[in-house]
Amino acid sequence: MFILRMFIIYFSLFCIAYTIAINIFYNGQMVISFLDILGYMKKMKTSDYKRYSESKNMIPISIIVPAYNEEKTIVDNIKSLLALNYLEYEIIIINDGSKDSTKEKIIKEFDLKKVNQPVKKSLNTQEVLGIYRNTKYENLIFVDKLNGDKADALNAGINVSKYPIFASIDADSILEKDSLIKLTMSFVEKPETVAVGGIIRIVNGSIIKDGELLKMNIPKSKIAIFQIIEYLRAFLTGRTSLSRLDAILIISGAFGAFNKKAVINCGGYKVNIIGEDMEIIARLHKTMKDKKKKYKIQFLSEPICWTQAPESFKDLRTQRRRWQIGLFDTLLTYKSMLFNPKYGTIGMISLPYYWLFELFGPVIEFLGYIFIPLAYLFGLLHFSSFIIYLIIAFLLGCTLSMGSILLEQVSFCKYASLKDILLLTLFAVLENLGYRQLTILYRIEGIIKFKKLRHSWGTIERKKFASSDNDHNM
Repeated sequence: MFILRMFIIYFSLFCIAYTIAINIFYNGQMVISFLDILGYMKKMKTSDYKRYSESKNMIPISIIVPAYNEEKTIVDNIKSLLALNYLEYEIIIINDGSKDSTKEKIIKEFDLKKVNQPVKKSLNTQEVLGIYRNTKYENLIFVDKLNGDKADALNAGINVSKYPIFASIDADSILEKDSLIKLTMSFVEKPETVAVGGIIRIVNGSIIKDGELLKMNIPKSKIAIFQIIEYLRAFLTGRTSLSRLDAILIISGAFGAFNKKAVINCGGYKVNIIGEDMEIIARLHKTMKDKKKKYKIQFLSEPICWTQAPESFKDLRTQRRRWQIGLFDTLLTYKSMLFNPKYGTIGMISLPYYWLFELFGPVIEFLGYIFIPLAYLFGLLHFSSFIIYLIIAFLLGCTLSMGSILLEQVSFCKYASLKDILLLTLFAVLENLGYRQLTILYRIEGIIKFKKLRHSWGTIERKKFASSDNDHNM
């Protein structure tokens, strides 16, 4: 009994210290991000951005869009890509054995015809069944292939692509018109760049017409609003600060650009996994470090990609469980890099951060919710200490979320109305009163079911983008 009492009190104290430490760390990230974004905004005001946007010498880029059962969003996605403000680019849509009408909708909408086009097979993939084109859309290529997975579809897109830089885009996403310019500027200004990620924003509730974002609205779904807070915190605070430290370990699969040669040289995307976006970045780091090559991988906070967020707890559970499994898989695969000075900030900062805070953080926080109240109930923790812990954890959590909203407002100001800002601030507080705890359970489930679901994507319901025809109801 004595040993149990000692375990409860010491583990409770550990959980208290951990919770405070992790929140202080995250708020420290916010300070770094604030300084970095201010520097980026200043740079963009004085840069040759206009010259880049009008230049005929910009690096041509291939946009690869893996599509599996994306009939509800794929046409708008393609229309948004066709309207991008960029001189020379190609759009490669990869139909990865869809079972719905994705293929038929694309062919019909853009009047595509099957063509004989040779493909250089730099990477092994499932069989390509056909390539479709239309001279009216010279830069649009539709590839129909047997089902593999997202990574296999990306590898097929790389084989078909003809340009030295490629961007991977999710089929339920919409790019802002200048996104490619801002992304490829990094490859021009720093030729050693091998990968660049852009920020992902929530499009739910906003008005889309012909692939263009006409009006940005806060979604009606409360689950989607919570995710706006999460995305602001994860991208504007988390990834911006890690990029500043040259420690970026993930570029979202929804929107990122890569040096094609570098990706092919490290074997392309790894198939039969569900965290291909993190795995390819970890492998690029390892490959470049092992070969002692100079390289750059970074995240930019302004090239914006708008994507759909889950609006049901079922879909949210599927997504967060999948993210945690993908994280766990990558961390296990590259565990040899952990605390290895050979791999610089990735081995000494990024990997320890993801192991301690992103992988084990949910477990420790969940156990804290159990053991700290037990310590108080058994008289092992003073009431004042218990209350102070709750207040500190709550306030630090709110501070981080509100700080991310403030950072958004002083930089990009996408949510312009006072009503929207107040609503987001309210949800930044409410997030700590149930939603956060629920996502922690989903992430723990991902760890527990790692072996069982390691190769299972699961399904998330897609919805049509809201069009201007029904914006009167929104």
